[in-house]
This record gives sequence, structure tokens and C-alpha cells, in this order.
Amino acid sequence: MISRLTKPAENRRIFLCELLRFYIFSYYDKIFSSGKHENWKAQNGSCLFSCLGPPVPSSLVFPIRCRFIQVRVHLMNKIQRFLLIFIHFLFFSVFYGCYPALEKQAEKPEETLTQVRFFHPKFVDDGDFSSLAFAIERSLDYLNRLDSKSRFHYGPDLYTTQHIRNSLKSFAEMISRNPDPALLKKEIKKHFLIYRARGRAGNNRVLFTGYFEPVYEGSLVPDEKHPYPIYKKPDDLVKIDLSPFREEFKGKSIIARIDGKKVIPYFSRRQIELEKALFGRQLEVAWLKDPIDVTFLHIQGSGRLKLPDGRTIHVGYMASNGRPYMSIGRYMIEKGYLKREEVSMQSIRRYLSENPDIMDKILNHNPSYVFFHIVGNGPLGNINVPLTAGRSLALDYRLFPKGALCFIKTKKPVVNESGEITGWVPFSRFVLNQDTGGAIRGAGRADLFWGSGEYAELAAGHMKHDGDLYVLIKKPK
Repeated sequence: MISRLTKPAENRRIFLCELLRFYIFSYYDKIFSSGKHENWKAQNGSCLFSCLGPPVPSSLVFPIRCRFIQVRVHLMNKIQRFLLIFIHFLFFSVFYGCYPALEKQAEKPEETLTQVRFFHPKFVDDGDFSSLAFAIERSLDYLNRLDSKSRFHYGPDLYTTQHIRNSLKSFAEMISRNPDPALLKKEIKKHFLIYRARGRAGNNRVLFTGYFEPVYEGSLVPDEKHPYPIYKKPDDLVKIDLSPFREEFKGKSIIARIDGKKVIPYFSRRQIELEKALFGRQLEVAWLKDPIDVTFLHIQGSGRLKLPDGRTIHVGYMASNGRPYMSIGRYMIEKGYLKREEVSMQSIRRYLSENPDIMDKILNHNPSYVFFHIVGNGPLGNINVPLTAGRSLALDYRLFPKGALCFIKTKKPVVNESGEITGWVPFSRFVLNQDTGGAIRGAGRADLFWGSGEYAELAAGHMKHDGDLYVLIKKPK
């Protein structure tokens, strides 16, 4: 319609005038729909916009309006798209600007956590508060054994043991009132500081896996049915603190053995299992019937043994040989034994059982070896308190404060009546940092203890999902 106007410059002036009039006078369409063109021109054309030139000729108003409405729709669509893109850009810029990914894996506690000032989680807990209160009491048992003035790193900040005790007690008192999520979030934001784990290098999320307390058949004496031993910590295994040697080694240590005048790495799994490096030293704790059971007991770090006489004993982590943990699941993927999407404890066990000729090769890919002892109440975490199913978390002991109150967001499996996983659903809950593990290294790894039983085994065997990890501490007065 704009082509009906005669002079291009005049046409552009008229069109701009109409555009400005529309955005200032919101009743534009109402006036035109009622046919009051002249009133509209008289009130607006010659007064407010006289600086733009003479009023628009009435004969041109209708075609201009048609063209203007078309342009209006086009502009509004563009504006909406722009605003949508801008909002997304703003959200991700602020979110990832607040929580930038690490360029390399965290090696110090100061690099591990950053304080949350925006985007607080909702603090919805999918469990019952009674189990949480029980887990808090166990963390307090650990903290009560420590000097009140000893300090823990919460990222770049330091808090005394006494302050952490008071923090846990305040939180336990808060949940004793069974608050709804909205009230709980309000109270937490008012009284607590929240820190977020910075995640893996190049990824500000945390990878969550699970572990459980397995139950295996075992014996306290060797026989034909139970020929595979688990050992206690040998006397010649020593832990050497490297801090006195050089500033760059502060807080670091190595596990070794002394051979004459040499300090050398402790025996690997291959040396212990195949070369019988510990045979005849009376270090056996118990014997199991299957080498795969021994391997998974090492991976889980603790378990229960059903003895021939019907009794059950708990065996727990005592020490390791200090060798790096190498995932046999990853090794099996690299060698083409299993596909990445099908790797789980169950599929690994099945493959090893069906291929005994390469079992030793696969198992001994991991040089790490765990030593056990019999415990009264188990399983025990690295802070020497019993773990609570669904509430105890294993983190890197070098980086995260032991016994700390945490909040996690990740996914858990849905299992049908046949014991099959049918899907994964988001969940969140409060947990306590009460354990560690050989494979749990850095600010982007966490291992949730699921307890014992069929669901625990399925969840632990298949869980491998990204999520978020928060650590809470009461605000200092």
C-alpha cells in the first residue's frame, strides 16, 4: 500500500510519524475502529508531532494504517524473538558467570567450593527427616572427637569444629519441626551459607555414582568352596607425609614400603593376587567363593559376609595399597568387551563369568588393592562412623570438609516389579559427607551410599548421572 504515495521522502516521513504515534497513543486501534480519524489527527497530528512536519493528509491515513499494522506485527515478532534470546543469554551468562567451570581439576580445598549468592536450590528432600537426623548424629559423633578449635575448609573460607557442630545441631533442630519445602528454604537462606561444588574440569556439574553394601558368601577358614582371601593391612605398608619435604608437597602423602634403603610403591593387585606377594604372612581376614565377589567388595569398600554357620559379619575398609584406581568398566569399553551404554556392575559380572579365560587380565588392569578388617557395626565410612543408607555421601577427603551437611540434585532409577530399571527420575535430598573412595577424586565426583538389598544394588550398579552438589554451614554471628 505504501507504493500508492507519490514522493519517497514524504512517504518515509509520514510512515515514521504514524509509527511514533502508535507507540505513544495506546488507544490508536480503538480510535480507528470507531472511524474517528479526524479527531485523532486533530488531537495528535498538529500538536505533539508538529516538529515532524505537517499533519498527515487524511486521504493517506487508511493505507498508512494498513501498512503500519503489517510492520507492527513483523516488528513485534522480531522483538519477541530478540527478548527470548536475550533472556536466555542473560540467564546463562549470569549462571555460568557465577559458577565458571574449572580449567583443571581442583587440587586444593580453596578451589573446590564457591559461595552461592543467586539461584538457590529449592531444598526439596525426597526422604524422611528421621534418617537425616540419624546421619547428622553420626557426623556429630565424629566431630565430637576432634579439637573444638581445629578448622575445616569450606572452599576459601575456614570454620572451626565447634562452629560446624553448632551448625549441624541448628539444622537438626530445624528439621525436627518437619517444615514444608518453602519454609525450609526460607530458613536456610536466612540462617545458612550455601556453597556449590565447582565440578569437573571443563564441566561445572558433578558426576554422581552409587555404592552399596554387598552380601557375599564367605568363611573364616579356607576350604574348597571359599578359596579366595581378603587381607588386612600389612605391617610393612607405610604412609609417608610429604609436607616436610617441600612447600609444594604440603598436604600430600604416599603409600609405600621400605625395601632395604629404598622407598618403593606397595604391591599391586597383580602382585598380590597372581604372584602371591602376601601369601603365608597370616594376613587373611576371610575367604570368598568367587574372585568377582572379591573385586566388587574392593570397589564397594565394605560388605557383609554370610558364614557357613548362618552368622553374618561386617568387613570394612582398613587401608589401600596407594596405587591409582583404574576403572575396569572403562577398560572393557576401550577393548570392545562392552558398549558404553551397557556398562554396569551387573553386565561386568556377567561378562567375566562368561569369559573366565580373560578374567585375570581385566581384573588386574586395576592396580589398586583394598585391605579390610572385621567391624562390629557396619559399614563404616572414612570418618569411622556407620553409614546411613541414602544419607551418606563419599567425596574426595582432600578437598571437602569431613562430616559436612550437603544437598544433592541428580537422578535415581525407577524399578518395576521384575527388578528391572524402567527409567530415571530427578531427585534431591540432604546428605552428609561421611566417606571417600579410590575413584572419588576432584570437585566433580560424588558417590552416594544406597544401603543394601536389591534396589540398592541396582541403583549403585547403574547410577552415573550429572547433578549439583551443595555444602551448607550456619552463618557466623
